[in-house]
Amino acid sequence: MMKLTKITLFVAGICFVGSNGYAQQLTKAQNDELLKAKQGAIVRLDGFLTEKTAQIAYQKYPTPGPQYIISDDPEYIRVPEAIALKESVVPGAVRFYLYNVNGIKEPQKIDRKIIAMIKNTGKAPMRIKMLKYVTQKPSTNYFKLGKEGLASFLAAQPSEEVRVVKPGEAVPIDEKLEQYVVKYDELVHGFYEFLVDQPAEITVLQTDLKTSGKDALKRITNVLPPKTKSGAGRGLYGVSNYHVANTSVIDTKNGTSALVVADGASDPWIIGREGTTGQIAKLAGNYGVMYDIELKWKSTDGKGLALITWNSRSADNQWCSGMAAAMKVSGGKFNEGIIQLPKDQLVTKAAPEAVLIQVFKPTGNGEEQTIKLTYSPPGASCLPTPLIFVPVDLNP
Repeated sequence: MMKLTKITLFVAGICFVGSNGYAQQLTKAQNDELLKAKQGAIVRLDGFLTEKTAQIAYQKYPTPGPQYIISDDPEYIRVPEAIALKESVVPGAVRFYLYNVNGIKEPQKIDRKIIAMIKNTGKAPMRIKMLKYVTQKPSTNYFKLGKEGLASFLAAQPSEEVRVVKPGEAVPIDEKLEQYVVKYDELVHGFYEFLVDQPAEITVLQTDLKTSGKDALKRITNVLPPKTKSGAGRGLYGVSNYHVANTSVIDTKNGTSALVVADGASDPWIIGREGTTGQIAKLAGNYGVMYDIELKWKSTDGKGLALITWNSRSADNQWCSGMAAAMKVSGGKFNEGIIQLPKDQLVTKAAPEAVLIQVFKPTGNGEEQTIKLTYSPPGASCLPTPLIFVPVDLNP
């Protein structure tokens, strides 16, 4: 077993400004609309949004974090009973992202359970303490689960409860999954972070409604192959957190600029290992990875800085028709906190729709300030979701 907790990475990724970047200008009406908008609201910016926005140069590096497991390959489990993921972890912190769908439609659609189990593979009793716990009822509204689940994960606090599991025994990671009925095409979406003090094995299973997770784990042996047509990936990854910082200070006098992470190019997908085959695993989307972003900015022309986002991939295919996200943002015009994007409706569709995240105010003498964001690629949405920084006249 590769002990990913002992791997340390020092390579920094750098994204440079592209030669096709150019500065966009708001009309006075658009400027006024941004200033009037509530946080998380959709604002129409006709003719403004483009993927050719000048890119913010940044450096990123992995920071200490938990072992990371995601179950999303195959996304759709199309056989009545099967194992969708089986991974081993070492003692320490674990982040686990569950993203699987009941995909049975032949010979008929049937109700199922999708359960995540953890087994103590050590020689002493294993203690489990939940640091972050997000459970949601299965639904066909993937955007809702992705947006609300991420917001809840960012807000989650450690539990005081400690569960004890004997050697060789297994328990559900999320006991509520034992009770949920998963209908055809419904997504089971769970987001967890916990501590274990013994080596353990995590298994995701699909089974019938009458079978408990413990019995299913004893009975089911067939493991679905990875690298299917659906899903971002599965496996155990040694990178779960990134720190991102710009390499030159954002100045409002230079016009609009964009920070783009999780695009698979300037910010490559993380690499890990798939436990049942031993194959190298790639997580297309970096879903579940937490980006701690710190950006320096200043205003030498007295303007403020509006932060917006938009669904830049709407034209790609039918699955990219909407985007729903959540993030934590530092204070500005609105208080620091976690915001669902958009806030008052489920998704933003396409340009000219933009979603207002925050408006940052300049200092009187143009001193540097720091914008802090906690971002993770939003589940169910196509990527990237660019973060656009737009100079705004606060005294129009």
